[in-house]
Amino acid sequence: MIDNPNPNVPFDEILIREYLLDNPDFFARYPELLLAMRIPHAERGAVSLVERQQETLRQRVKQLEEEITALLAMASRNEQIYMFNSALSMQLLKCEDMGELRQVLSSGLKEQFNFTHVRLITVHDLDSELSQIWSKRLDSGYYFGRLTIEESKRLFGTEVGSVALSRLSKECGQVIFAIASQDPMHFHPEMDHLLLSQLKQLLDHQLTKI
Repeated sequence: MIDNPNPNVPFDEILIREYLLDNPDFFARYPELLLAMRIPHAERGAVSLVERQQETLRQRVKQLEEEITALLAMASRNEQIYMFNSALSMQLLKCEDMGELRQVLSSGLKEQFNFTHVRLITVHDLDSELSQIWSKRLDSGYYFGRLTIEESKRLFGTEVGSVALSRLSKECGQVIFAIASQDPMHFHPEMDHLLLSQLKQLLDHQLTKI
């Protein structure tokens, strides 16, 4: 049995609560109680149970409307990304050499998302800085977030806000697919890497053919 949270009242509030939960039609049998009961309100002093219920429902409806709006915005964004990715993929498949592929990849992503840098970087064992980034940042295959100033300068030649990094497949050698944004919050560890993963798969396929 749960103890009465308010021992100063002459009845067990928990029993009343449990009774009302077990008998949801109680107020339907005694509708006059709905108007008689008053509930404290932060702004209006006290309101009836009906008013409080209506306010709760309005707040819930508003919350649902905001959630639906957010879902629609996300769906629209995902559709835009899908259309862009499809178009870029077709252009990349037509590339005949590495230089053309780098140009198409870089210009497409910069124009669509305002990224500052897009690079394909080959990691050589003698390059200790790149080797450290390869083993430290890309142990799981992907990295999203911020880099040290030294890492930023080694990958992009300058300090950047945030980055998305990916290892390409072993068949391509030790190659980093690197994207940078000036916005420090654009790339973060919790973000979805669907777009980067799709482009990575295409690059894995195309680089082994060029």
